[in-house]
Amino acid sequence: MSHYSCIVVGAGHAGCEAAMALARMGHNVLVVTSNVDRIGHLSCNPAIGGLAKGHLVREIDALGGCMGKWADEAGIQFRVLNASKGPAVRARRAQMDRDTYLAAAKRDMFAQPNIAIWQDMVTDILAEGGRAVGIRTQLGKEFYAPHILLTTGTFLCGLVHVGLTHYSAGRFGDSAAMQLSDSLRSLGLELGRLKTGTTPRILGSTIDFDALEAQYGDNPPQKFSFTGPGPQLPQVPCWISWTNQNTHDIIRSGLDRSPLFTGIITGVGARYCPSVEDKVARFPERDRHHVFIEPEGLNQQEYYANGISTSLPLDIQEKMVNSIRGLEHAKIVRPGYGIEYDFVNPIQLKPTFETRKVQGLWLAGQINGTSGYEEAAAQGMWTALNIAAQIEGREPFLPKRSECYMAVLADELVTKGTNEPFRMFTSRAEYRLLLREDNADARLTPCGRERGLVKDEQWDIFRERQEALHGLMDRLKSVRLTPDAATQAAFAEMGEPCPNQAVTLADLGRRPQLELRRLSRFLPELADTPDDIVQETEIVLKYSGYLELQDELVRRAARQESIRIPADMDYTDMAGLSREIQEKLNKVKPITLGQAGRISGVTPAALACVEIELKKRGLI
Repeated sequence: MSHYSCIVVGAGHAGCEAAMALARMGHNVLVVTSNVDRIGHLSCNPAIGGLAKGHLVREIDALGGCMGKWADEAGIQFRVLNASKGPAVRARRAQMDRDTYLAAAKRDMFAQPNIAIWQDMVTDILAEGGRAVGIRTQLGKEFYAPHILLTTGTFLCGLVHVGLTHYSAGRFGDSAAMQLSDSLRSLGLELGRLKTGTTPRILGSTIDFDALEAQYGDNPPQKFSFTGPGPQLPQVPCWISWTNQNTHDIIRSGLDRSPLFTGIITGVGARYCPSVEDKVARFPERDRHHVFIEPEGLNQQEYYANGISTSLPLDIQEKMVNSIRGLEHAKIVRPGYGIEYDFVNPIQLKPTFETRKVQGLWLAGQINGTSGYEEAAAQGMWTALNIAAQIEGREPFLPKRSECYMAVLADELVTKGTNEPFRMFTSRAEYRLLLREDNADARLTPCGRERGLVKDEQWDIFRERQEALHGLMDRLKSVRLTPDAATQAAFAEMGEPCPNQAVTLADLGRRPQLELRRLSRFLPELADTPDDIVQETEIVLKYSGYLELQDELVRRAARQESIRIPADMDYTDMAGLSREIQEKLNKVKPITLGQAGRISGVTPAALACVEIELKKRGLI
């Protein structure tokens, strides 16, 4: 009989991040996966990051996590999205070499002390007295731990669809977990059904790249991790094409055999990443849709046709692909497919991601209704820190929405739940100027250090970087210019209006169109200061007014966030609350007045009623 501090079921992005974090914090972890060769597998598009997703990767890294380092090691094209827009919405995205990323994750998982790995399929959660105590596997093995973390991805009763053909699978080529859902239901959890999908993979030697528009990455590429050497692999382009009216006609001709349109697929699909047949049906006025031809790796022969995710019949897929410019003679290596799977609506979770029904049972990743590698990895980190907190007798890891995107993600899930695949966006964060990619380390690395996850090397790099930032800002504030003849001549040479009174370089740095490095003639060390230090300093200067405003908004909201609500609060028959609001509050069980106010349908008047009740009870 084997005992562990925690058993992690699944070794995708949530499972890997959680297991690595727990092990690095000194806890004994067993990882059970159905296929050891798929640890850290990028099962859909081999890319990391994107809008809001890149923020999550930087936050994981700031806390001492792995995804950013693995992405830097495996990245073959790095781009900053929204580079021409404000700093709040800029985000890194990188195309991965699929094999290198998987190899890096598998290498580190096997090399990490405190992690044991077992290949098997979990069939049952063992529980006693309302508490999870272990698992049972398909091979009849039983393992025991006081904490069980499920990171099952799309494997719970997974059903793959290609046209009217469908079969049980967790993803193309992997078996589904067909018994675990029943075990969860027996423990009192309510399960729903979601759907996602993927695109056809194209044989590279059959693509006419001369007919496509090349899309190159940034030079130099900006790395994800605050530590480490950054990108190491050769950088390559992606390619752009478009669907056309012929493509759309072909798609429409197959809708009568589409599992999505014939009602065979019952799971709810992703609103923000629809299949190509869904896009054609919903937007008939659109003449074309983007298709990004993205390499799966430096030595891979397959290309990912991003933009034409589909579960159409294979013959329609082949005609569709061949109707696209540059793909006229392309051969499909693997068909696109849709997949349905079970999930647990996260409204059944505590803010820590422990289930309300079963103590010691935790959920992270797509089982919580999310989509995307980055959302999954962030949940894995969030859950690991909270499991460790329970083991160590610490306060739970529950940062505020104003402190990280992770907190926004967690709060949205447990407060509002989801009935469709949830995707993170910058628009979900009300304080997104405070939650930039560039300052993720300042926001979270001290917390990672305090929790024992950030080790000495990362901590030293963090302190050096913060000292450089503060030092540069201090010098910019201390150097003053007077509008004398020399200063006027310098500004005339720069093509900038000369100030008519004495100013600091920090004052000048607030000018919207003036790049900070141009002030190096007045502060020579600026020329040799690393780009990331200059860029972050420039953001703080130019957006100082907006940052102060958001700080003030955070302070105003802090009162409601500080008012705690007892976990056993019963809202039934509470004066002033409608029956609907009573039911919603009883279902979510908010832990603060602020969280209660974010529940859909809870009005300011209802919130005031809850506050009055807390005052009556002497709780505030």
